[in-house]
Amino acid sequence: MESDRAAMDMERQSGGYGITHRLSAWAVHIFTGSGVVLGLLALLAIVEGNPRMVFLWLGIALVVDGVDGTFARRAKVKDVLPAIDGSALDLVIDYMTYVVVPAVFLYWFGLLPPHMGLVGAGWILLTSLYCFANTGMKSSDNYFVGFPAIWNVVALYLWLLDLDPWFNVAVIAVLGLLTFTPVKFLHPFRVRTLMTLNIVVVSAWLVSGAWLVVTYPERPGLVFGVWLATSAYYAVMCLWRTVRGPG
Repeated sequence: MESDRAAMDMERQSGGYGITHRLSAWAVHIFTGSGVVLGLLALLAIVEGNPRMVFLWLGIALVVDGVDGTFARRAKVKDVLPAIDGSALDLVIDYMTYVVVPAVFLYWFGLLPPHMGLVGAGWILLTSLYCFANTGMKSSDNYFVGFPAIWNVVALYLWLLDLDPWFNVAVIAVLGLLTFTPVKFLHPFRVRTLMTLNIVVVSAWLVSGAWLVVTYPERPGLVFGVWLATSAYYAVMCLWRTVRGPG
């Protein structure tokens, strides 16, 4: 009798969805949750002094984060498993892979000047807290409002470009400040305007970036050109949306 009552309660909580729907929803959450394991693997790669593997794991985590929302909507996870907050789960994992791991990376591999590593890493962690806690993080057309704490991407640029450590400090300082501004940043998987083109461009950026990680410190001309061109496209889209004004 108790088991029947428990089953009925579970059925009511899931809106009457069957076992197949619940298993699909749990599978999506597990897929999203794999990001925290990928973050752990990236941290271990930092300790082992292997930057290539750091970006391999972070790259996979980036792909998981880019597509899990689509899977969640198709599986109707909010309706099937209403007791599980997928948004909170996603934010926890993103803070690890987008913020904590890159901050440790910049500190560990000396991309910041002596005695500035801890300051820079702390700045990244603190400013990102505002981004993740900001209820106005997204505009009505799904652009990020303020720098969206994509420090994994920043760390990749600073490592591949091998810039002066003091220049890196300036970059980190400016981006951290942009967190608190109305500057718009493109979300290639959510913004509907030019979505297909955005996805093609970001895919080219991912492939060319992965190629550069593998061949580092060499920069094959064509691949490096594609990487820079796709980066410029992203910057132009952000600038265009920012200039266009509120929304």
